[in-house]
Amino acid sequence: MKNKKNILFYLLLMSVLSWMNAQEFHPGEIWKDTQGNPINAHGGGILFQNNTYYWYGEHKDKTNDARIGVTCYSSRDLYNWKYEGVALAVSNDPGSEIVSGCIIERPKVIYNKKNKEYIMWFHLELKDQGYKAAKTAVAVSKTPAGPFVYVKSYNPDAGHWPLGFKEEWKHKEITEGDLKGWTPEWEKEVQEGLYIRRDFKNGQMARDMTLFVDDNGKAYHIHSSEENMTLHISELTDDYKGFTGKYALIAPGGQNEAPALFKKDGMYYLITSGCTSWDPNAARSFRAKSIWGPWESLGNPAIGEDAETTFHSQSTFVLPVHGKKDAFIFMADRWRPKNPIDGRYIWLPLEFQNGRPVIRWKDHWSLKDFK
Repeated sequence: MKNKKNILFYLLLMSVLSWMNAQEFHPGEIWKDTQGNPINAHGGGILFQNNTYYWYGEHKDKTNDARIGVTCYSSRDLYNWKYEGVALAVSNDPGSEIVSGCIIERPKVIYNKKNKEYIMWFHLELKDQGYKAAKTAVAVSKTPAGPFVYVKSYNPDAGHWPLGFKEEWKHKEITEGDLKGWTPEWEKEVQEGLYIRRDFKNGQMARDMTLFVDDNGKAYHIHSSEENMTLHISELTDDYKGFTGKYALIAPGGQNEAPALFKKDGMYYLITSGCTSWDPNAARSFRAKSIWGPWESLGNPAIGEDAETTFHSQSTFVLPVHGKKDAFIFMADRWRPKNPIDGRYIWLPLEFQNGRPVIRWKDHWSLKDFK
């Protein structure tokens, strides 16, 4: 009996040590933090600061609305993650926009060197309104793990036309009610600003989003807009807390969401997904010499079996690995809307072939796999 207890203790110890000292990624498997609890940071993004990676994501439970808020984890090696707590907590105040029961999705954090502040943006939907509000919201902290203080929400770029928007499009009197949806006539009008005109005064829609800070410190907010028909890329103010009004369109009418933007060798790259609700679809990729475009479509970056569903996942972020040249990690979520807390993380190495991003499935891999 004593030997049996010793064996059980040894097996338990080995199990604990295995997740405390992970040296590989295992996409799609349950990923535990250093306390042995499954990591709960969905639709997330990562900030590298002070030689530490900070992973921010949606806390999920049995429903898809926000009951806790945005969680934060930290790591020095990208394999082993320490739970830092709730970086942004939902409010118990019924008058708050981030009251418990609202929808908080795809939180991203960037650091403002000038003001020495950590700036979080996220897609916000107001409680009991479904996805009608289509807002983006900002919160601020003096430390990377928070607590972040909620500032306000936006429908971006109110009163501003996007770059390259033709003068004749501004004065069209065609509205949604004049057209039958999903016809060639409707698609043409979407490309020529149907929804931009509709939302011009009060600000544009902003759903799935990400952030990007360029080499010169300029920051950008990339979001799915126009009823998820078109991606907008909007310049943020110098404090990263608002919008300058300068913005451009990416693939008008192309139905892209889940944007993940990164830069390599002076070229901008973007990975997105199509719009099929919680169901996975084939990823899309784009590149541009200027962040303002024009953006060239490169097709599906996923290769191999299950590429048509992006390995049953949806993009959320592309992470440049610190200290490794041209090493990028494609971060995605495998959503499980019937049991949201069981959503899984798909992290895969992102490589390049002939100037195009390529993602292949691996059951397990490590940073040593980068050439």
